[in-house]
Amino acid sequence: MSSEADDASKKRRKPSCENVRTEFKQCVLESDCVRVNKKHPNDCVLQHDVPESCQNLRTLMFECKRSLLDNRARFRGRKGD
Repeated sequence: MSSEADDASKKRRKPSCENVRTEFKQCVLESDCVRVNKKHPNDCVLQHDVPESCQNLRTLMFECKRSLLDNRARFRGRKGD
Protein backbone atom coordinates (compact mmCIF):
# COMPACT_ATOMS: atom_id res chain seq x y z
CA MET A 1 0.00 0.00 0.00
CA SER A 2 2.80 2.44 0.81
CA SER A 3 4.46 1.80 -2.55
CA GLU A 4 1.30 3.05 -4.28
CA ALA A 5 1.44 6.25 -2.25
CA ASP A 6 5.12 6.69 -3.16
CA ASP A 7 4.32 6.20 -6.86
CA ALA A 8 1.52 8.76 -6.69
CA SER A 9 3.76 11.37 -5.04
CA LYS A 10 6.46 10.81 -7.65
CA LYS A 11 3.97 11.43 -10.45
CA ARG A 12 2.85 14.74 -8.93
CA ARG A 13 6.38 16.12 -8.54
CA LYS A 14 7.71 18.21 -11.38
CA PRO A 15 11.36 17.95 -12.33
CA SER A 16 13.58 20.74 -11.08
CA CYS A 17 13.70 23.84 -13.25
CA GLU A 18 10.67 22.62 -15.22
CA ASN A 19 8.95 26.04 -15.20
CA VAL A 20 11.93 27.80 -16.74
CA ARG A 21 12.39 24.98 -19.24
CA THR A 22 8.81 25.18 -20.50
CA GLU A 23 8.97 28.99 -20.77
CA PHE A 24 12.21 28.75 -22.77
CA LYS A 25 10.78 26.07 -25.01
CA GLN A 26 7.63 28.11 -25.69
CA CYS A 27 9.67 31.25 -26.36
CA VAL A 28 11.83 29.49 -28.95
CA LEU A 29 8.84 27.87 -30.66
CA GLU A 30 7.13 31.27 -30.97
CA SER A 31 10.23 33.01 -32.36
CA ASP A 32 10.34 34.24 -35.95
CA CYS A 33 13.23 31.92 -36.71
CA VAL A 34 11.04 28.86 -36.13
CA ARG A 35 7.68 30.20 -37.32
CA VAL A 36 8.71 32.25 -40.36
CA ASN A 37 11.99 30.69 -41.47
CA LYS A 38 10.80 27.14 -40.70
CA LYS A 39 14.11 26.23 -39.07
CA HIS A 40 14.54 23.59 -36.40
CA PRO A 41 14.38 25.15 -32.90
CA ASN A 42 17.78 23.72 -31.99
CA ASP A 43 19.37 25.41 -35.03
CA CYS A 44 17.83 28.75 -34.07
CA VAL A 45 19.18 28.54 -30.52
CA LEU A 46 22.66 27.48 -31.62
CA GLN A 47 22.84 30.31 -34.18
CA HIS A 48 21.58 32.84 -31.58
CA ASP A 49 18.72 33.64 -33.95
CA VAL A 50 16.16 33.96 -31.14
CA PRO A 51 15.03 37.10 -29.25
CA GLU A 52 16.98 38.35 -26.27
CA SER A 53 14.20 37.28 -23.92
CA CYS A 54 14.70 33.67 -25.03
CA GLN A 55 18.44 33.99 -24.52
CA ASN A 56 17.81 35.30 -21.01
CA LEU A 57 15.56 32.32 -20.28
CA ARG A 58 18.29 30.01 -21.58
CA THR A 59 20.78 31.59 -19.18
CA LEU A 60 18.29 31.32 -16.31
CA MET A 61 17.74 27.64 -17.12
CA PHE A 62 21.51 27.08 -17.08
CA GLU A 63 21.81 28.82 -13.71
CA CYS A 64 18.94 26.75 -12.32
CA LYS A 65 20.48 23.48 -13.49
CA ARG A 66 23.86 24.53 -12.10
CA SER A 67 22.33 25.36 -8.74
CA LEU A 68 21.17 21.72 -8.49
CA LEU A 69 24.82 20.74 -8.11
CA ASP A 70 25.62 23.50 -5.63
CA ASN A 71 25.23 22.38 -2.01
CA ARG A 72 24.80 25.96 -0.87
CA ALA A 73 21.53 26.10 -2.83
CA ARG A 74 19.90 24.08 -0.09
CA PHE A 75 20.05 27.19 2.07
CA ARG A 76 19.69 29.88 -0.58
CA GLY A 77 17.10 28.20 -2.79
CA ARG A 78 17.32 27.34 -6.45
CA LYS A 79 17.64 30.08 -9.02
CA GLY A 80 14.68 30.32 -11.34
CA ASP A 81 12.27 28.19 -9.29
